Amino acid sequence: MLLRPVMKVVGLFAGIGGLELGLARAGHECLMFSENWPLAAHVLAARFPQTPNAGDVALLRAPPGETELVAAGFPCQDLSQAGRTQGIGGRKSSLVEHVFRLLDERPAPYALLENVSFMLSLDRGRAMARLVSAFEARGYRWAYRVVNTLAFLPQRRERVLFLASRAADPADVLLVDEAAPRPRVTALRTHAHGFYWTEGVRGLGWAPDCVPTLKNGSTLGIASPPAILLPGGEVVTPDIRDAERLQGFPQDWTAPAEALGRPAWRWSLVGNAVSAPVAEWVGRRLAAPGRYDRVRDGGRLEEGARWPRAARYDGERRVGVEISAFPCWREREPLHLFLNHPGKPLSERAAAGFLARTERAKLRFEPGFREAVAAHLEQMRAPLVAAQ
Repeated sequence: MLLRPVMKVVGLFAGIGGLELGLARAGHECLMFSENWPLAAHVLAARFPQTPNAGDVALLRAPPGETELVAAGFPCQDLSQAGRTQGIGGRKSSLVEHVFRLLDERPAPYALLENVSFMLSLDRGRAMARLVSAFEARGYRWAYRVVNTLAFLPQRRERVLFLASRAADPADVLLVDEAAPRPRVTALRTHAHGFYWTEGVRGLGWAPDCVPTLKNGSTLGIASPPAILLPGGEVVTPDIRDAERLQGFPQDWTAPAEALGRPAWRWSLVGNAVSAPVAEWVGRRLAAPGRYDRVRDGGRLEEGARWPRAARYDGERRVGVEISAFPCWREREPLHLFLNHPGKPLSERAAAGFLARTERAKLRFEPGFREAVAAHLEQMRAPLVAAQ
């Protein structure tokens, strides 16, 4: 039961509505979206038929007058380690300036932003410095925290949640919940293990009993799903419906996009999305704030200091905060039981390329892992050999 009135939300850069779906599950109401990508907009129209979409944020003059929370999962392509890393001034990520323009036109009591954790260190932290300075200049207090989707679902996905407010202390929302993760003891023969087959020299994305961060694929719509080594030795890429569930959406949430584009584009929609359970947790804390314990305060953040994984600004000073990326630890089935749909076997070409890269790598691999992928490769080749 909510302990405060439901907030009226405007969702900017809404994508497929991960922030807004989570907030709605917590009892908040989305008044309007702003999403310009036709595929994502088509999903929003199908899943939120009563909520208008203003389209291009650059054409939006002001939020509705009753707006209490401006939510924005602003584009991360220029901020992510896997992307162009052009920084906050990149063509995509600089769109966050429209958030400030709209707040200047009609200030809202709260603003909630989400983006990749790499933004904390990119360009020596200038992206974060730009955000916090802009909110402080407008009279907002703020708090941020790296939160891991693994607290809720079997996907390891770290994102920065940034909450600013002119009405309350954001630390009472973002920085009060913490739990110790309770991962299972795993072995290759008993649990599924996720990894990225596109890597293998410098990185692997190794993820016991979970998948590594779901990516948005290429700018051409080429899917980039992770691989999963199942307990029986099969190596598969997950079905898109399970990828949606790994982000906290109902399966087939993005199916409407197939009316406008190739099915592979659904991977970009899912990879770009905000994990809905993370947004729901924030939404519930917005409805029922806790009380921040100042014992968590770390050192004061001086100008140019490295940004920690959590921090706050109380109107007078910026301080780091000692808190983990896990606001809770939700019990879940093992990954191989979580998956509802048979995955697609990792192709011969993909498996062979991955193994070739691992031979050049200096990485340490789980004992038996490369052998399992090699066995999968031989199994994929067997029909061709038999045909010859």
